[in-house]
Amino acid sequence: MKVKSIIFNVVSTLFGLMMVTAGLNKFFYFMANPEMPEAGNALMEAFIASNWIMPLVAIIEIVGGVLFIIPKTRALGAITILPVIVGILLFNIVLAPDNIPFGAILFSINVWAILENKSKYLPMIQ
Repeated sequence: MKVKSIIFNVVSTLFGLMMVTAGLNKFFYFMANPEMPEAGNALMEAFIASNWIMPLVAIIEIVGGVLFIIPKTRALGAITILPVIVGILLFNIVLAPDNIPFGAILFSINVWAILENKSKYLPMIQ
């Protein structure tokens, strides 16, 4: 096995586990939420008050994370979780600039997975 492939599999597994953990935390609250600016807290409170956005995001994170961990379904997991990752990145850019590196790393890993599996997406656009 090539070193790049091993690194990609390890990073993908960690990314998937992080997404599953984040999704489960939205249901079971076993980790504290990070500190955010006031505007970020207000937005998160509005999402929670809606009673459907956060459970939806949690389910997408759990399903996408599990799919991301399994090499055979990683391409589907990468596309499934992409909207959540874009949301995280944009949230950090607009409301929590101190956390931009975190969002950028998650986005980069997701794009890496998409590029590694681009041959699986080509039939959809041909």
